[in-house]
Amino acid sequence: MSTPNQTRSNDQVRETVRAGYASIATGQQSSCCGGGGCCGQVDPERLAQAVGYDAESLANLPDGANMGLSCGNPVAIAALREGQTVLDLGSGGGFDVFQAGEKVKASGRVIGVDMTPEMLAKARKNIEQYRQRTGLDNVEFRLGEIENLPVPDASVDVVLSNCVINLSPDKPQVWREIFRVLKPGGKVSVSDLALLKPLPGNIREMAAALVGCVAGAALVDETRAMLEKAGFTSIVLTPKPDYVRNMQDWNDPLYKQIAETLPLGNEMADYVVSLDIEARK
Repeated sequence: MSTPNQTRSNDQVRETVRAGYASIATGQQSSCCGGGGCCGQVDPERLAQAVGYDAESLANLPDGANMGLSCGNPVAIAALREGQTVLDLGSGGGFDVFQAGEKVKASGRVIGVDMTPEMLAKARKNIEQYRQRTGLDNVEFRLGEIENLPVPDASVDVVLSNCVINLSPDKPQVWREIFRVLKPGGKVSVSDLALLKPLPGNIREMAAALVGCVAGAALVDETRAMLEKAGFTSIVLTPKPDYVRNMQDWNDPLYKQIAETLPLGNEMADYVVSLDIEARK
């Protein structure tokens, strides 16, 4: 059971993240650390293609849905099929929701959940353009926290998430919630940031690194343990180091700032990795 101090700390983390992503949604800053990308001065389309999205899918998206906040392509991992019900955690402007909607077609349904009202407003505004471009009316967006999903038990075939679970101060609860909402046999397909070894304490305390998907990341082995404890089977974790190397090569300001803070002789890729997570209920 959480202590009052833990509860206050968790609430502070959520408010830091919420405020950061609200600023992105309203255009007050172009990314979670003031650059462009998650988080840097990277063109969103270039970043999306680098992590596995194809040009055709990106071209079909509503304007502004791609804000460069991805660290992988969970839609591709999931191999979505027509008629499935899909849930996207931390859906932002609807980037993965709209792509998933085209995969599951008219007989399917995609639900995006985000805790930031400003992101929710942006995503809902994009629905009309999505309808016009695709002829589909199969997506919706709900306000909620990923630790307490506004979704019934055993109602979802696939859960997606893209660079979001690492932001949660209570990741075990997130995995329990994912397990709860999945149908028996349902699948989780997540791209997230994870740690190969613990980050130095000063980096974990940096607010920019927290909102930028780095400081809150769990160790790869901890991620597996959380999935197992929640009840998942057929767990496959696939580290993808190219994401971090690309962010360094593109002079991402957050990654540059962290790299300059690391102990001498260390680099970001020694600590942080993009992780594809697959599992079954």
